[in-house]
Amino acid sequence: MDNERKEEVIEISEETQIANLDEISIDISENDGIKISDNVVSDIAGVAVSEVPGVAGMAGRITEVFSGKSNLSKGIKVDVGEKDTKIDVNIIVEYGVRIPDIAFEIQTRVKKAVEAMTGLKVLEVNVNVQGVSFTKEEKAKIAKKETKTEEANVGQEVNETESNEE
Repeated sequence: MDNERKEEVIEISEETQIANLDEISIDISENDGIKISDNVVSDIAGVAVSEVPGVAGMAGRITEVFSGKSNLSKGIKVDVGEKDTKIDVNIIVEYGVRIPDIAFEIQTRVKKAVEAMTGLKVLEVNVNVQGVSFTKEEKAKIAKKETKTEEANVGQEVNETESNEE
């Protein structure tokens, strides 16, 4: 073979701000092996999750803050092998959404995005719902219901006290 050099071209659109190119290590040898960083897979999964309606945010652990993880990969843990990967996603859902539908959509989008962009086979996408997010209106509605319930309970206690005194 000539001293011809193989070149890989990696295109990243302006809209998708995925990890630094430094995080992708390309080793072109007899095996044509490509090692994709956990951070890259995590960022791809994070973008896919953020596009799912009904996801209020990602639930990260405190260690992620100190490890310098990007916002895209917050709440995502990946285990990248040579040809496959396993992904755990920790999310907060919006109040009122059907959680099984959201989880299925996340699994579908993450699997499709990671496999299309990396060539890795996604063995599993585990979705862990860590919380529910409420809008201001929903919080006010809940607070109003709680106030009415407390007032009703106080009223009932007053009535019980009056009937016991008789």
